[in-house]
Amino acid sequence: MRWDRLFDDLEGQLERELSAEELDLKADEERLRIGRLAVRDRLIAVHDRGPESQRTVALVLTTGEHLAVRPSTFGRDWFVAELAEEQRRTQCVVPIAGIAAVLLTRSQIESSLEPVDDAQHERSLSARLTLPFVLRDLCRRRAALDLHTAVGDVHGTIDRVGRDHLDIAVHEPGKPRRSSSVTQYRIVPLGQLLLVRL
Repeated sequence: MRWDRLFDDLEGQLERELSAEELDLKADEERLRIGRLAVRDRLIAVHDRGPESQRTVALVLTTGEHLAVRPSTFGRDWFVAELAEEQRRTQCVVPIAGIAAVLLTRSQIESSLEPVDDAQHERSLSARLTLPFVLRDLCRRRAALDLHTAVGDVHGTIDRVGRDHLDIAVHEPGKPRRSSSVTQYRIVPLGQLLLVRL
């Protein structure tokens, strides 16, 4: 009888130690997973996992400006979003390097830490595209746009995009890009871009 209790006690201790070891291993795996997350991953998780009403996120740009956006498409180092604070539906491209902080609610924080299907996002074409590729597409379309940079806003049409910069022909909003309406040509390093408003 005493031997049975002894073996039961030893068995219980062993189960507790194995359970504790398993819990420690799971905690280590979770810390490792979270340690690998990037800002882009967290924004994708809020978009994918959060309820529809929670998909608007507040951003602080590196200039200190606050904006509320609804991300829709994610690239490698950028995302497309709708500006939530404007009356008309305005889309923008946000370079992730231009973000100083993402301000989330408690439920958004929890959603942002949820695992997402990386394979699904990495298979999409947009996930492999970099910011210069997107800007080259806007250049081909001859789209008039506003560049929000660290030193101010510029309105114009992108003439060409290099590896780390773009050339923009500056002209008045509402006017087409014609040589006679261009007031100046600027070379803007891509590192200075905070927002491209379409």
